Amino acid sequence: MGDNAAVKNHHHQVFDVSADVTPAGSKCFDDNGRHKRTGTAWTASAHMITAVIGPELLSLAWATAQLGWIAGPTALFLFSIVTYYTSTLLAACYRSNDHANGERNYTYMDAVSSNLGGMKVKVCRWIQYLNLFRVAIGYTIASSISMMAVKRSTCFHASGGKDPCKISSTPHMLAFGAAQILLSQMPDFNQIKWLSIVAAVMSFTYSSIGLGLGIAKVAESGKFKGSLTGISIATVTETQKVWRSFQALGDIAFAYSYPFILVEIQDTLKSPPSESNTMKKATLISVSVTTLFYMLCGCFGYAAFGDLTPGNLLTGFGFYNPFWLLDIANVAIVVHLVYAYQVYCQPIFAFVEKTAAEWFPNSEFTKKEYKTRTPIPGFSHFRLNLLRLVWRTLFVILTIVISMLMPFFNGVVRILGAFGFGLLTVYFPVEIYIVQKKIPKWSTRWMSLQILSVACLVISIAVVTGSFAGLVEDLKSYKPFKSSY
Repeated sequence: MGDNAAVKNHHHQVFDVSADVTPAGSKCFDDNGRHKRTGTAWTASAHMITAVIGPELLSLAWATAQLGWIAGPTALFLFSIVTYYTSTLLAACYRSNDHANGERNYTYMDAVSSNLGGMKVKVCRWIQYLNLFRVAIGYTIASSISMMAVKRSTCFHASGGKDPCKISSTPHMLAFGAAQILLSQMPDFNQIKWLSIVAAVMSFTYSSIGLGLGIAKVAESGKFKGSLTGISIATVTETQKVWRSFQALGDIAFAYSYPFILVEIQDTLKSPPSESNTMKKATLISVSVTTLFYMLCGCFGYAAFGDLTPGNLLTGFGFYNPFWLLDIANVAIVVHLVYAYQVYCQPIFAFVEKTAAEWFPNSEFTKKEYKTRTPIPGFSHFRLNLLRLVWRTLFVILTIVISMLMPFFNGVVRILGAFGFGLLTVYFPVEIYIVQKKIPKWSTRWMSLQILSVACLVISIAVVTGSFAGLVEDLKSYKPFKSSY
């Protein structure tokens, strides 16, 4: 349970908007001794929207292009329904035994541990940490691509389109890694509220620019491109069409990874009313807003480019002008990912450091901290710990090296992302709900829930298969550490 506690403490810091706010005349603490929670359905939905809308949104136009005007929007809608439903199941299990007065589960892993136990806890733990590690690699690759897009844009306009502007990804990944090594040494990184606000603004900035450019492109041409069945067989082979359809489902599934953070956000809500009822309202709001945004970006991106829709609207050079606006969008992506990388890596950092402290309780290497005499602007006093310095630096270096070896953003995020959706978004929430609500085995409700789990697992396997096929194609023209765009 050491890792559970570590993750618990981390996420409570990330999403607890009420930690330092206590209404006048009221008690300062909740029934469990923690600072009084003041979150509402609106604050929770805001956390979910800003945390989930990320660079993967920019690949939804490509996903829609592979599936077509019928299957594309339908898949987006069905994934949203499944995500909303499983999120409500998980929200109902925030408190064990009694939804109003039962013991709280502060994190996703707490909910799994208190309801399932045994091997399922271990499996979930490793899937969660692998998913976090996958996000770190994916975000490293995505940030380098955005940095290169800015440089390519400048090169392209300086040469009038004559220079192919091939740029290596390695220096940009190293630059991103250097920034992460410095930021990872901040023990209280997640309490820097101004940086999370900046990241949220950046997220909506590049998402809005991508959507706006798609709408402008359609308005300029005066017609909607694309077909009912997606990219034509004349453009790709029948086999490629199948693999790409599976990959498109992977992009959509990855964009709907809500339950990964749902329990942590729910732990910020005040009661009464019960946290489960408030969270259901917040989930409905966030899923509705996110799905609307996904639909608009996916559909207008496809309508603008048809079969030629790029894998990323802002870095695939689907748009060339206005180049300054594209540069702003790509800079916004990099700023957002600098923060997001740290948010997703903190649970891994906390788990390793807490485990090391338990194994070596008397070691100065793991315990002693060296504090600066003067505060660093925006970061308060800086505290250096040798274990944190060595371990976190090695972790960042590992993610950078893997990113340079496999610089395929879409392929990397799909593989583990597919299992993340099938297991973390659907399977475990369903299993937790069945155990906590004591649903009889082989009953109609039990059978319906199991069918849902199996169906999503089959989709996940199909996505992984298609993603591996895509990686094989990419590897045919790939040389380690010599990738360029």
